[in-house]
Amino acid sequence: MRGDRPRVLVFDVNETLTDMTPLAGRLEQVGLPGHLLSAWFAGVLRDGVALTLAGGHASFAAVAGDGLRTLAAATGGATDPERAAAHVLAGLPELPLHPDVPAGVEALRAAGYRLATLTNGSADTTRAVLGRARLTDCFERHLDVAGPGRWKPAREAYAHALDAMEVPAGAALLVSVHPWDLDGAARAGLATAWLCRTARPYPSTALPADLTVTALPDLAARLGVA
Repeated sequence: MRGDRPRVLVFDVNETLTDMTPLAGRLEQVGLPGHLLSAWFAGVLRDGVALTLAGGHASFAAVAGDGLRTLAAATGGATDPERAAAHVLAGLPELPLHPDVPAGVEALRAAGYRLATLTNGSADTTRAVLGRARLTDCFERHLDVAGPGRWKPAREAYAHALDAMEVPAGAALLVSVHPWDLDGAARAGLATAWLCRTARPYPSTALPADLTVTALPDLAARLGVA
């Protein structure tokens, strides 16, 4: 594992902590195909990261809204693209957590780790989601990329989290389901843990994760006491 035993665990949010599948129902409610949820979300990440690479920046909501309006135009399914986009995005703060998250977060906090979230989305959305599960106070900070103006996997996004938690990269570990996120964190000097929630293989082109687990309680067991 890179660095010493981590003192700080930084969690990605979308798909790592939250289950995004209910948004498929919201797509269908506005006349859009629910099975396009994954393609839409992948497009949001692509366009947000592309803006970062080009030296620009836009919020997750702005990029996601553009993607939904494009999807509506391409499928012809939504009669009011603006209203459709607003309806789908309104579901983000209402997303459920994956079932393993509460027990895993509580175990890691009890083991003495300092916890934070870092999302390309909105920190306010993160607070809303974790608040419903009464987990907000388990985390010291809820962070997004508005401050650095750079989406993950840009180095500046991870540096923002390290600065907020006042630790060097070698004292932090990123937890994410996204290999591109883990690769970015590793290149920024953080240790990494891949939360493997699907059968998809880890890409050979990304730096390998230091740890691989299938549920958050497993990560608590692997790391032990801080």
